[in-house]
Amino acid sequence: MSKPPRLTLPAAARAHRLPTARGDFAVHEAGEPARGTALLVPGFTGSKEDFIALLEPLSAAGYRAVAVDGRGQYETPGPREESAYALEELALDVLAQAAALGGGPVHLVGHSLGGLVSRAAVLRDPAPFASLTLMSSGPAAISEEQQARTKLLVAALEAMGDDMAGIWAAMRSHDPEDALPDSPELMEFLRARWLATVPEQLIVTGRVLISEPDRVAELAAVALPKLVLSGVVDYAWPVPLMDDMARRLGAERVVVPSAEHSPNAENPQVTAGALAAFWDSCPR
Repeated sequence: MSKPPRLTLPAAARAHRLPTARGDFAVHEAGEPARGTALLVPGFTGSKEDFIALLEPLSAAGYRAVAVDGRGQYETPGPREESAYALEELALDVLAQAAALGGGPVHLVGHSLGGLVSRAAVLRDPAPFASLTLMSSGPAAISEEQQARTKLLVAALEAMGDDMAGIWAAMRSHDPEDALPDSPELMEFLRARWLATVPEQLIVTGRVLISEPDRVAELAAVALPKLVLSGVVDYAWPVPLMDDMARRLGAERVVVPSAEHSPNAENPQVTAGALAAFWDSCPR
């Protein structure tokens, strides 16, 4: 679960709803598109807040940064129907978001599950995009250990999806005893985000994480600048696996120091610098 390093938006950012052909999406937006626009897609159990620490440095680098809650994620509503959250549906949402942003091609960034969604969007139609960054996101399903954990969560959601508060309490009861405690503000946010997320969204996207096939060869055939970015350790997709994916894609590769699965939250300054440098190198 990605934990934002802070919850207050920087002065340069604003929260609003982005109207698209597929509905309205809750977003955080900062900056003007002097050098381009970036669309930031969060991961499993995540939200736009996971990118909050990137907004100011990306806007200072000359980029308009837009972080989004996907359908059924936190402040973007969604139906209580599993079919609404199929990977292809979420990919179509990303394409609609990119179209709604206007102003030319969009630099697409997908974190974790968001990387799989972003990949599906690019494979369907790469035309709206100036580049693709896969952040802490791998070539196929997550590691076997994480598959086992995700299967347990999906089973709990299938059985108890109308008791999200009960599932949350059970999840937190298994937190490691030596884990650093979250601040009361962060604890309340994480709980509120969980309770606001549609259980069917978590069920279907959880299944994606444990079953997604390797589509690297398909993506490599798409003529789009690509970056694979991760922390030095990753529990969902081991770092050597992402190294190999970058090689197969012919992509640039960045490993962010002092970061694990969420470099966007754990070392945002270095992450933002790497993203801006990559985007600066892309054709415009």
